[in-house]
Amino acid sequence: MDAGLLVLRVVAGLLVTGHGVQKVSFRLGGHGLAGGTEEFRHDGFRGGRLTAVVAGASQIGAGLFLTAGLLTPLAAMAAMGVMTVAGTVKWPKGLWVQNDGYEYPLVLVVVSAALALTGPGAWSLDHALGVTPWPVWVAVAVIVIGPASGLLTRLVLHRPAPAPEGKTHAQPAD
Repeated sequence: MDAGLLVLRVVAGLLVTGHGVQKVSFRLGGHGLAGGTEEFRHDGFRGGRLTAVVAGASQIGAGLFLTAGLLTPLAAMAAMGVMTVAGTVKWPKGLWVQNDGYEYPLVLVVVSAALALTGPGAWSLDHALGVTPWPVWVAVAVIVIGPASGLLTRLVLHRPAPAPEGKTHAQPAD
């Protein structure tokens, strides 16, 4: 079981990390911070550069902590939050990734939730530091707070689509 948790943590953690690296650099096929900023603006977010930096840093940190099995519930919560935001962007395109759907973010949210529930296993920094097992209530809180924080982020940072040119607000009829 510990070997399976290690493989799951390392693969999912490095994928989340890579997702963040792409947001803020030219590595791993990223388009640099300017490209990450433009991606967020295109996806309807306020904040531009700051949003890209925070999202990228959150993904990098969460991914590295998941990989190491360090503070696993907090890492899982952060990963679930940022990947929930990604899922909201892809939601209108449906589930399947071939249509740019939310399949991939959903898988990372579910894997993060599973790691919060199971713990990181014996081959982790949490275990080496003696902070495992985490109480069940911590895992439940993480599974609720992670996605909820992503949905709240989307709600707060979403900007309405601009009105078509030449259109003004409708005037009430007399």
